[in-house]
Amino acid sequence: MLEEVERWLARRSWSVADRPLERVLAAKRGTKVSVVLPALNEEATVGAIVSVIRRELMTEAVPLVDELVVIDSGSTDRTAEVAAAAGARVVARDAILPRIPAVPGKGEVLWRSLMVTTGDVVCFVDADLRDFSADFVSGIVGPLLTEPDVDFVKAMYDRPLGDTPGQGGRVTELVARPLLNLHWPQLAGFVQPLGGEYAARRSLLERLPFPVGYGVELGLLVDALHTVGLDALAQVDVGVRKHRHQDGQALGRMAAAIYRTAQLRLSRGHLVRPWLTQFERGERGFEPRTYPVDTEERPPMAEIAEYARRRVA
Repeated sequence: MLEEVERWLARRSWSVADRPLERVLAAKRGTKVSVVLPALNEEATVGAIVSVIRRELMTEAVPLVDELVVIDSGSTDRTAEVAAAAGARVVARDAILPRIPAVPGKGEVLWRSLMVTTGDVVCFVDADLRDFSADFVSGIVGPLLTEPDVDFVKAMYDRPLGDTPGQGGRVTELVARPLLNLHWPQLAGFVQPLGGEYAARRSLLERLPFPVGYGVELGLLVDALHTVGLDALAQVDVGVRKHRHQDGQALGRMAAAIYRTAQLRLSRGHLVRPWLTQFERGERGFEPRTYPVDTEERPPMAEIAEYARRRVA
């Protein structure tokens, strides 16, 4: 590990217990905090997450979160209804920036969320978390309120796979961590580089391009490093993350998108073929299934005319 990263780990890696909520609230002053949950068919979990945030972080006694928005990216279940009943403002993905046709993907939803939120600090939380703790929000928002030179904070946590501790995050260990260590060794200190819980200053997010799909977390992390430098990035230990795990083939498609995102950042000229063939057993044996790899990226939101007009207004 680079000596620079060792120093960073000592300086920019914290536990949620390092910042009591009282200290975080005292540092908030006039800073507005938005929490965004991207959601697609998450009726089983989204309501509980919204309820915890509203009950523990959006009260008169604890006014940490000013805005809680669920962006529904085309759910066919009761995600929108459940989230609204729990107290979130629900916005349909396709209703945001209708001039630009939406494409499937988590990154697309996160990018569009900048248009319908107003917080100086924007906190992203995945909507499939179980046994959700408010620490996931207060822990990563805290450094942005107490440390003026920190711009981007990721959550770190244990990731059990079923009942087996520490075996989650398979794409992280097999794809993302090797890529970062080999090509961006300054980022080797991040425990959960692909984690979906992170917070950043709007002034940074609006300057970054957003990969539309699974590569969004790696893309934002790499681009944040190049935009503001390692010392402006941080991570906070918030405990244990439990969520729905995907099957091996879905993880393969995720891995391909993450590799593609990294490859685009390594060389904008020489591009690999953006397709992935996988195999499934069918009536005639193993049958190939070929999927496109997410390749599209949205430009920095600051370059979008509607966003610029909103800021002037």
